[in-house]
Amino acid sequence: MEAQASQSNIDECDLTKELAKIKAENAYLRIRLEQVRMPPHLVGVIVEVIDKGRAVVKSSAGPTLLVSVLDFPGSKNLRPGTRVALNQGSSVIVGVLPSTVDPAVHGMEIINSPKVSFRDIGGLATQIMEIKETVELPLCKPQVFKTIGIEPPGGVLLYGPPGTGKTLLAKAVAHETGATFMRIVGSELVQKYIGEGARLIREVFELAKKKSPTIIFIDELDTIASARYEDASGDREVQRTMMQLLSEMDGFDDRGEIKIIGATNRVDMLDPAILRPGRFDRVIEVPLPNTVGREEILKVHLRRMSSSGIDIKMLATVSEGASGADIKAICMEAGIFAIRDGKGRVEMMDFLKAVEKVLKKKEGEGEEQRMFL
Repeated sequence: MEAQASQSNIDECDLTKELAKIKAENAYLRIRLEQVRMPPHLVGVIVEVIDKGRAVVKSSAGPTLLVSVLDFPGSKNLRPGTRVALNQGSSVIVGVLPSTVDPAVHGMEIINSPKVSFRDIGGLATQIMEIKETVELPLCKPQVFKTIGIEPPGGVLLYGPPGTGKTLLAKAVAHETGATFMRIVGSELVQKYIGEGARLIREVFELAKKKSPTIIFIDELDTIASARYEDASGDREVQRTMMQLLSEMDGFDDRGEIKIIGATNRVDMLDPAILRPGRFDRVIEVPLPNTVGREEILKVHLRRMSSSGIDIKMLATVSEGASGADIKAICMEAGIFAIRDGKGRVEMMDFLKAVEKVLKKKEGEGEEQRMFL
C-alpha cells in the first residue's frame, strides 16, 4: 500500500509539472496570437523633436503628424531623420527602425570593377586624354592639383550620337582608377510619387560617400536635366529631381572622392544650370569616328578574332557613317557568316557582307524615324 501511495504521489507530481508546462506554452501562444492580430505599424521619419514625449513625424502614409513617443529603449535618442515605427491606430512612436538605403540604389552599384580598359577603346584618343585629366588624375594624383593651387574638376559631361563610346569611356576610367562604379539611368529617377526621385538622388550620393572613391555615371542625363519652361507643369517632379541633383553636385558639403560623369545624346536639351562650371567642369564631345577612328576600332575587335586576309583600310572606307557600336555589330555578323559557312576564320568577304547588312538596316531605321517625324 505504501509503495502504491508513493507511486501515486510521483505520478501526481509529474502531472502537475506537465500541467504547468502546458499552461506556460498556452500563455506564450496567446501572446503570440495577440501579436499576430495586432495591426501593422506605419513607417515614418522624424522631422523635428519637440520635447521628451512629442515629435513631428513624416508618415509613410503621406501626412506630417505631431505624435507622442512611448518610453522604450532608444526613445531618448531620437533625432531628425531617424526612421521610426508608428502605431497604426494612434500614430504613437513605438520603436526605432534601422536606417536603410533603397534597394534600387544598391542595385546601381557595380561591385566588380568594369573589365574595359582604355586599350579596348579605339578612335577616341583626345577624349581619353581629357577624361583622364578630369577624373583619373584627381583620384590617383590629387597632390598635383595642390601643387599648382587649383581645385580638381568635379565632373565631366560626354555628349554625342548613340553608340560612339560614352559608356565605354566611363567604364574604362573606373577600371583604371579602381573606384566603385555606380551607373544610374536617368529614366530610373523619374518616379511616380512626389519626392521619390529626389530621395533616390540623395541616397545615391550617401552610398557613394561610404564607398568612395566612387564614380557616378548618369546615363540619359537629358531625361532629368532638360531645360525648364514656365508652362511645363507636368514636369514639376522631374524638376524637383534635377534640383536635388544640382544641390548634391555643388552643395555646401564637400563631395570628397566622388566624381560624376554624365552622358547624353541631346546636349541641346539640357538646362543651362547643369552645364555651368562647378558642376560639369568639362564638356566633351564624342562624335562618330572618322576613317582613322574606324580603323582603330576594327583593330581592337580583330585582336580577339581569328581572321585572315582582312583589308582594314578598305573596311574603314566602306563603313562610312558607322558608329563604334555599328562596327562591333559588323564584326559579330562577320563571325556569324563564317560560322554559317563552316569556316575556322573570318575572311574579307564575310566582313563585306556584314557591312552591307548592318548599314542597310541602319539606313532603314533612319528612314523610319524621318517618316515618323
